[in-house]
Amino acid sequence: MYDPKSLNAQEFICHGEALDTISYARANAQNHSLIESILDKARTRKGLSHREAQVLLECSIPELNEEIFTLAKQIKMDYYGNRIVMFAPLYLSNYCINGCLYCPYHSKNKNIARKKLTQEDIVREVTALQDMGHKRLALEAGEDPKNNPLEYILECINTIYSIKHKNGAIRRVNVNIAATTVDNYTRLRDAGIGTYILFQETYLKDSYLELHPYGPKHDYNWHTEAMDRAMFGGIDDVGLGVLFGLENYRYEFAALLMHAEHLEAVHGVGPHTISVPRVRAADDIDPSAFNGGITDDTFAKIVACIRISVPYTGMIVSTRESRECRERVLDLGISQISGGSRTSVGGYYEEETENSTQFEVNDNRTLDEVISWLMELGHIPSFCTACYREGRTGDRFMALCKSGKILNCCHPNALMTLKEYLVDYASPKTLEMGNSLINTEINVVPSKKLRGIVAQKLVEIEKGARDFRI
Repeated sequence: MYDPKSLNAQEFICHGEALDTISYARANAQNHSLIESILDKARTRKGLSHREAQVLLECSIPELNEEIFTLAKQIKMDYYGNRIVMFAPLYLSNYCINGCLYCPYHSKNKNIARKKLTQEDIVREVTALQDMGHKRLALEAGEDPKNNPLEYILECINTIYSIKHKNGAIRRVNVNIAATTVDNYTRLRDAGIGTYILFQETYLKDSYLELHPYGPKHDYNWHTEAMDRAMFGGIDDVGLGVLFGLENYRYEFAALLMHAEHLEAVHGVGPHTISVPRVRAADDIDPSAFNGGITDDTFAKIVACIRISVPYTGMIVSTRESRECRERVLDLGISQISGGSRTSVGGYYEEETENSTQFEVNDNRTLDEVISWLMELGHIPSFCTACYREGRTGDRFMALCKSGKILNCCHPNALMTLKEYLVDYASPKTLEMGNSLINTEINVVPSKKLRGIVAQKLVEIEKGARDFRI
């Protein structure tokens, strides 16, 4: 039976409940009155159950689908405004003992060049990232207790935070590594990580076991229950995600939202972020080998329905997606994107080699090009890390976010961190465009007193001061 308060993965991701939810949604795909009532509930900004959300995802009434997209856009603006937070992945090591069939890092792949960054390599990589303008990283590493023990990850985090190059500094390190123990999550917390990220890949257990034929990741429950252990270990910001394309997207959608409900029910805090990657080609990986591929239209609707259902969560789309696809989903709920990404170990300082990437990047623009593009679309590129550094995490962040008060912090911080980027790294075109945007957006800051503070800080940034935050 489905029990969101259970700590057993088979109960909070209940297979029967997922199937019943899909059947219920299909049966009501044209139930106009039911869909309208669900949209009315969604307009209260309190979120939806996984079953209600599934009905919206399945809706086949054109005018109501338009209402879904319109509402998603409005909820995104209500909670996150027109800000888009920037980050970059940093691959530490591609040594891995797992057998994941969708990832070229699987241990039987003899073609891929295996590499692990030394601390000296990390200094070079992070310096290159700082010279681009990045302030926030997501660390990636294969699962290999010999080559990538937790001690190595902790040493890397310490090195990254220690690197100060010109005006550059990495202010938030998020971590995407394999499921581990409560004690190890506590050690990651003590190292000062931001969000612990772990993609489920697929929630359908039979497929999960087939896709992970050997290695520690083969254990479905150990992997699926990792977020609970992370929270029990003191990490209060966690990030969920599935790899769309591996399995039926309807099942993944229902289960993903059940996982979010579970975190709320047990810990009082839902996911800090939800990522929506799609499986991509890489060294020996062919996406067409999997049966769950989805169109861009379906992808956009998934994004919109997640935004409506879990309005408080940050949503992430990476450079796996094309410029055109990313542009489409920005308004529908996405609040974080990567830019200038490299998906190989050592790819920022050195030229990226074809057989060392984890997946094919479909948006190859530089960070500056992405920043300029976002501003052309009316978004504010943000390098803000203030909430994490001011202790506004977990339930404290969620309380502010759900009340809408987080905007009083996020908008000013976005403008100040954008100004830092403009002064330190921007091309002349981006600099001119960004200053014009800031002059307009400062008027959105809600209080006159706060506007005055931000205006003064912007002047000080021009003069060389850095790292102001509300």
